[in-house]
Amino acid sequence: MVPNTSELTDPNEAVFNYEETRKVAREKADFLTKAYDTNSVQYAIIDQGNIIVSGQFGKNDEQGQKPLSKDTMYGIGSTSKMFTTVAVMQLVDLGKIDLDTPVVQYIPEFTMKDERYKGITPRMLLNHSSGLHGTVQNVYLFEDNDTYAHDTLLEQLAGQVLKADPGAFSAYSNVGFGLAEILVEYVSGVDFTSYIHRYITEPLGMAHTVTPLDSPNTAEMAGLYYPDYTGQMPNEAANRIGSGGIYSTAEDLVRFSQLFTGGAEQLLSSQSAAAMTQNAFRKPLWPEDTEYGLGWESVNLYPFSEYGMKALSKGGDLVFYHASLVVLPEQDIAAAVVTSGGNSGYNELMANEILLQALKEKGTITEFKTEKSYGVPVKADMPESMLQYSGIYGSSDATMKIHITEGGNMSVTSEKSNNHSQSYKYSADGTFRSADGKVMASFVTEENGRTYFRVSLYSSLPGIGQTAYSMYVGEKLQPQDLPSETTEAWNKRDGKKYYLLNEKYTSVLYLIMPSYQLNVSKQLPGYVLDKRITGPHTAISELQIPGMSGRDISGLTFFTEEDVEYLEQRGMILVSEDNVKSLNVAEKSVVTIPSSGYAEWYTISDKDGDSTIKVSMPLNASFAVYDANGKCVYFSIIEDKDQVTLPAGGSIVFVGDAGAQFEISAQ
Repeated sequence: MVPNTSELTDPNEAVFNYEETRKVAREKADFLTKAYDTNSVQYAIIDQGNIIVSGQFGKNDEQGQKPLSKDTMYGIGSTSKMFTTVAVMQLVDLGKIDLDTPVVQYIPEFTMKDERYKGITPRMLLNHSSGLHGTVQNVYLFEDNDTYAHDTLLEQLAGQVLKADPGAFSAYSNVGFGLAEILVEYVSGVDFTSYIHRYITEPLGMAHTVTPLDSPNTAEMAGLYYPDYTGQMPNEAANRIGSGGIYSTAEDLVRFSQLFTGGAEQLLSSQSAAAMTQNAFRKPLWPEDTEYGLGWESVNLYPFSEYGMKALSKGGDLVFYHASLVVLPEQDIAAAVVTSGGNSGYNELMANEILLQALKEKGTITEFKTEKSYGVPVKADMPESMLQYSGIYGSSDATMKIHITEGGNMSVTSEKSNNHSQSYKYSADGTFRSADGKVMASFVTEENGRTYFRVSLYSSLPGIGQTAYSMYVGEKLQPQDLPSETTEAWNKRDGKKYYLLNEKYTSVLYLIMPSYQLNVSKQLPGYVLDKRITGPHTAISELQIPGMSGRDISGLTFFTEEDVEYLEQRGMILVSEDNVKSLNVAEKSVVTIPSSGYAEWYTISDKDGDSTIKVSMPLNASFAVYDANGKCVYFSIIEDKDQVTLPAGGSIVFVGDAGAQFEISAQ
């Protein structure tokens, strides 16, 4: 594979030509495409306001007719949150927003069933401490800029309660930034897309940064692929723009970084830029060595902290697109890496490595520091009191069993993958260590009386570097006894598959997550994974975990309409496999979407396996076919075939507006 690079250089290139940095960047990009499931990589470094390294590598369109360039656009996912944060802080600079004035003062229509919502402030939206739950309905669509997720957010919030007091702790929240997007619109008087163009992208010369509402030319987007599906995907749109919907390039993202290095004070004051880098997440309920900011995931990023340098980072992940922006404000240098495939963690590691190489080439650092470890366990007798930490710990949609022996051995086993266990050994400093010393685990009982499993680690990925983090990964849960009526109701649902009904026909979820298997916890009586069963038809997650492990927690609610039981979770409506009939592959049949607009699911019997059908349908509709393992083998939004072969034991779904008709003919 031949790299296609386009590089701009500093006027002082005779002094710093960055030749070795370019070489390292190409090698890292090549390695990502070969070893880390990445289709294409685009990268850039800006130094003192000049783009000094820029390039791209990998596969774009399937036919090889559209080579990658520096202007090929990628979805940047949650890196979009930095644009939202900047927009809010610009309005702070103008005196139009006060970070600590309740949001209801700016958005009178914002209301919730929980009176505590009146205490939510703009600061809490930007540091994820609002206490809002997550919703995902119709956010991730294929080549569809439907604004439903944005337009209905206030309506959805009106029927919800909070998961915690506003400001109590910070758990990552996409919905909080969706509300911050609306805040910008209410205060500025213009839609979010127009705002960022007028006050951010155009003044910074970011000509290749757009949103779905700009109806971008998909030919200018990086080619997308999915591991379990043959062929190129349509473009992916994330329609909650302020939390994850912006498209950009690596070069444009490093231009954006000038807002934080003093290169664009006319757009964002130095006071606001500095305020964003304060430890805004530093709450009582938070590991003391974790340093987050407003918008930023880290304001003291490893490994730059080892060199005494302040470094800011924000990553973003959609299903297909991934991004990372790393900024060293005091050195006035930044790097961005965007990809199709892979993940933002890989991108951040590559950005770190090429930045360090550039700093070495400039002489800012003289040598690279060696990778770190906490050290192997130091043999010691474990106090008997440590045995109390054995038990079941929950995190978002997951539980883990922690077992500690009197000899100081600890095993951690996930309920979802109980065949794989992590092992640790008690060490003289009171922590547990992995055998290689890269992972250090401990237990913390916080002021709220809850006990947390904390993990700190140095993770080395061959060829792309080492990362470090410390976080609470689980909260200890207690089993509960249930009334027999409640136990019986949930046991009837145990192990059942529930099929998605209310996503739009263009939804990416029909490709990647069309069903949900409900499993009553076997290791924690009275729970469905992290969700505590509260009645025959309800279960709630009561986790209060800061950071990523407590993000997007949700409950389960069952309701019945016309004798059919449905499941509601995070705004999604699903139906049990018990209510899914077998498709009758006759000479000709018709499927009609009911007045509810719910998708129509059918199973494929063994006798109809290998049958071939033709489906005629309206324009605003789709259907998808799955094999017996639930893998999507055909989705009409992705490809258009005259005939489709049905896999035995699989399933098929028809999606469209109420009244849409599908004519199915056996071939």
